[in-house]
Amino acid sequence: MASVRIDNERVRVTEWRFAPGARTGPHRHELAYVVVPLTTGRLAATGPAGDSTSELVAGQPYFRPAGVEHDVRNANSFEFAFIEIELKDEPADVASPPG
Repeated sequence: MASVRIDNERVRVTEWRFAPGARTGPHRHELAYVVVPLTTGRLAATGPAGDSTSELVAGQPYFRPAGVEHDVRNANSFEFAFIEIELKDEPADVASPPG
């Protein structure tokens, strides 16, 4: 289901693949992240704000801040896949320009 492709001091890149109806399980994102769908289709989410369904298009990314809580489900009759890029804090020597 999840395959970590890159994990370094700056980012963690994970490829997620879900069979029809498969779920992530409830979780909280501790880092801000970008999702790049590899498939066009629907993902359903359940979280503190209730239930929602998102129509995603292959190659069209979206951003979410840290702190998002949800359980995501593949709402399609086919496998759904996406790349998740978690943004780790920048090292101190990069975050502030000299001067």
